[in-house]
Amino acid sequence: MNQPPQRRIITLDPDNLPHGFVLPPSLRPRTPRLSERFPPLYKLAVFYHCRKRARQWKTSDTHWAERHAEENLPVRIKQHKSLLLRTLGESEMWMQHNKVHNLKLIAPRIHRLLLAPGETFSFCKRTGNATKKRGFKLGMRLHDGQAIPGIGGGICQMANLLHWMILHTPLTIVQRSDHSFDPFPDNGRVLPWGVGCSISYNYVDLQFRNDTDATLQICVEVGEKYLEGEIRADRELEYSYSVFARNDEFLKLGNQTFRRNEIWRSVFDRASGIELYAEKVKSNCALIRYELE
Repeated sequence: MNQPPQRRIITLDPDNLPHGFVLPPSLRPRTPRLSERFPPLYKLAVFYHCRKRARQWKTSDTHWAERHAEENLPVRIKQHKSLLLRTLGESEMWMQHNKVHNLKLIAPRIHRLLLAPGETFSFCKRTGNATKKRGFKLGMRLHDGQAIPGIGGGICQMANLLHWMILHTPLTIVQRSDHSFDPFPDNGRVLPWGVGCSISYNYVDLQFRNDTDATLQICVEVGEKYLEGEIRADRELEYSYSVFARNDEFLKLGNQTFRRNEIWRSVFDRASGIELYAEKVKSNCALIRYELE
């Protein structure tokens, strides 16, 4: 069972870092990208990456998951649900309600989708571009660490749900992008910090591949209170998983505070329940946008 991390706050002196301490990449000085120095180039860069990804979809030999089943596969591998409406800092509730509307538009495109051996799931390819023309509304989007209205806002909650469930399966994560900021404190947090996803059509994506010999299935529904999901399979799988955070801490550097942790996964023999090994999935580090109490 996941335990809430103890808050550890470390004040760093950039000129006198502890012996052996390596400054995380997001804290290191870097030269601003060209699009940061010349903002008009940003839209051109986005256009370039979108066209590049669209071309990859058409020309790559990747087998994309596209087939839906009429019924659920027999074996449930992982189940999770996340609250639809919550108060996050100063976010407006109307954005939360519009988020639910947006989630209802994409859920049917994912529900009961099959991942046969060798197939890859792409969140952006599967859900398409969240545009006003397709019926999407203004929802909450994260931009530069702030919650702002944006068409299609809130659908990253679906990506977060999928990523959390996939970590409890043998599926291989091919692509996932972090949020560069931690915008909200841990009030009511259920999952460890650092397992969320950043989504931006079409090149900031969540992709995972089925490298097993079993067929797996994604089931998602927007309920009355929760976004509900399951990963199912056509047979029992050999392993089960537990995902948790380690070394959660806050780093104060001047007038900025960063948060970092590690996401780990224990792998168990499903038949005996014996833990076989634990592996580090990833390390996180992000600038926080709230005051520590």
